Amino acid sequence: MNSFWIILFHTYLNKLKSKSFIVTTLLTVVLVLALTNINNIIDIFDKNGGKENVAVLDESGALYEPFKQQLKTINKDINLKLYKGSEKEAEKAVEKGDVTGVIQLRYNAEKLPEATYKAMSIADSSLFTDLQTALQQVKTMQAASQINLDPAQLQKLYEPVSFEKFALEKNAKTEEELNQARGLVYVLLFIIYFAVIMYANMIAMEVATEKSSRVMEILISSVSPIKQMFAKILGIGLLSLTQLAVFLIVGYYSLSKNMESLKDGFFGVYGFGDIPVETIVYAVIFFILGYFLYATLAAFLGSLVSRIEDVQQMITPMTLLVVAGFMIAMFGLGKPDAPFITATSYIPFFTPMIMFLRVGMLTIPAWEAILGILILVATIAVLAIFGARVYRGGVLMYGKSNSYKDIKKALQLTKNE
Repeated sequence: MNSFWIILFHTYLNKLKSKSFIVTTLLTVVLVLALTNINNIIDIFDKNGGKENVAVLDESGALYEPFKQQLKTINKDINLKLYKGSEKEAEKAVEKGDVTGVIQLRYNAEKLPEATYKAMSIADSSLFTDLQTALQQVKTMQAASQINLDPAQLQKLYEPVSFEKFALEKNAKTEEELNQARGLVYVLLFIIYFAVIMYANMIAMEVATEKSSRVMEILISSVSPIKQMFAKILGIGLLSLTQLAVFLIVGYYSLSKNMESLKDGFFGVYGFGDIPVETIVYAVIFFILGYFLYATLAAFLGSLVSRIEDVQQMITPMTLLVVAGFMIAMFGLGKPDAPFITATSYIPFFTPMIMFLRVGMLTIPAWEAILGILILVATIAVLAIFGARVYRGGVLMYGKSNSYKDIKKALQLTKNE
């Protein structure tokens, strides 16, 4: 057992001190800091301090004031300025950068407002949408006055319809609980996705690197393949937890300095405060099992190649499985009770993401979640046993190796030992 811990901590410390790990961690920390300070960064580059200045040419002589009042309720960061000059002069002001754009207001043949908006670029759809929405509200009010609707009647006309939702299923989640669960599931799906993509690939690379240096032949003669494989998996697992902890601590600290709402805590600000304890427990279980499933698969696939250049080609199908599971789970966020989602939640390579999706968003019988966990455990056990045999023979195979037919060769080498 002593050799197991030696390999585990050697893998962990060796990767922890590697330049690639340090550089990747620092770059990701910089990215996290940039994302959590994105508003401050935008303000630095925005010479108007987030404000948009729009010139208004009011050809009607009566639309500017109601349009300005309506726009103020939609977006206070848009400053309207009544322009007294000609259309050509207003366009020159846009070209000089004095204003973002110019909007021309006028009445159509039915005495209802219409407009033309001009800017150097019309890529900013949010600004255009806000201006259009404000003018639409002005048009609605003026159309209502033309057919003699008083304000009370107009308010009645546009009053939102009462539409309540009730779930008849016993212990079904409320809409608030569903929104909370959806947020937690969304976060976990991304963590599983990126953890598998990054760290499973790291395990395969670690095995291929040792093979290329011929260290593997010495290790195999002194340590059993199962011990060696799982020592590497756990070592990279500890490394991933270390890196994720750094990202979460830096992200939380940066957010706490920029968001007053974080005084209620991380879970409070994102609405996760009332998430049931069992959901958190399932999140941890499926994350760990999902990691071990793909890490075990990556370890024995990595043992089949002897050149680092061949690693990506060998693990590409595994990566596609992760991507497929992630895409199915994204679809399932909107329809978690779809039969397709239920069926795919029992496919072991999709179970970590999709079964947790169902557990988090639906009230399913406990036996379904337990069955999913048992399927994962059984699959990991089968992969571990089969993978150890492939691993033992695969690490002794050298030369160009980028075909799954090499699994048969690896098994044959194991038998011949």
